[in-house]
Amino acid sequence: MSSATRVLCLSLLVLLSSVPTAVAADGWSLAPSGGGRPSFYGEGAPGSVLQDTVAVTNRGAGAITVRLHGTGIPVAFAETAVRVPARTRAEVPFTVTVPAGDRTAEIVARDADGGTRRVGLQLRATVPELAALTVEHVAVRADRITYDLVNRGTTVLVPKLAVRADGLFGPVLDRAPRTLPVELPPGRRLHLSEPWPDRPALDAVDVRLTVTAGEGARDTGEASARFVPWGAAAGAGGAVAAALMGAFFVVRRPGRRSGREVAESPRTDVELTGAMT
Repeated sequence: MSSATRVLCLSLLVLLSSVPTAVAADGWSLAPSGGGRPSFYGEGAPGSVLQDTVAVTNRGAGAITVRLHGTGIPVAFAETAVRVPARTRAEVPFTVTVPAGDRTAEIVARDADGGTRRVGLQLRATVPELAALTVEHVAVRADRITYDLVNRGTTVLVPKLAVRADGLFGPVLDRAPRTLPVELPPGRRLHLSEPWPDRPALDAVDVRLTVTAGEGARDTGEASARFVPWGAAAGAGGAVAAALMGAFFVVRRPGRRSGREVAESPRTDVELTGAMT
């Protein structure tokens, strides 16, 4: 804290003729400065610094000295040991740093005889709303397409999915966007699958999944697969099977990716995606 700031944060002593605060049984009390507040409340982005002032009121006939500290969260006081003359109020500025999540704490004052006063302090962390997601690990398996959705924003998402697959001679699957029956909290990964019972028996396809959600969240995932009726080809004899495979690879368009991406095991754990909750 700079010297200039420290000067601004020195305790202020005020005559009690204008102080309406409640009186404790042994003559002193602790309350938020300004009156009308039973406790402290603040909100801000995580990491931001908030400032307020706590008042120690002494209505007794002699001076008292109290020590201040915070519980539940670090609190930086302008003065931690405050001497308050008789019939006087001392106002002590303090600062707190907003944590990553909501937090309930207290400001505690204790006198030389062990008398203690407490005031509640509630902090709320606010984060900007960001809708973002990724589509990962797309793969074609048996009669379905598997994929992962990851929420990389700060809001709960209800995703919509569109599916398209293009074969050697044009589209073989084209499903319009529809809302999936899932909710995706921030930082969560879901392993999902899309049924495809009528996939081609012989073709080479490129699959594209397009997922949208929230305000502008959008991503696509792709995979390639080849379908060959191995049982039918084997039953037709070696020559027919060779011709079938030869025709398949001749017709195959250049530039497409071969093979398919291997999907991971289902995951539902929270990831470190950069989303703040």
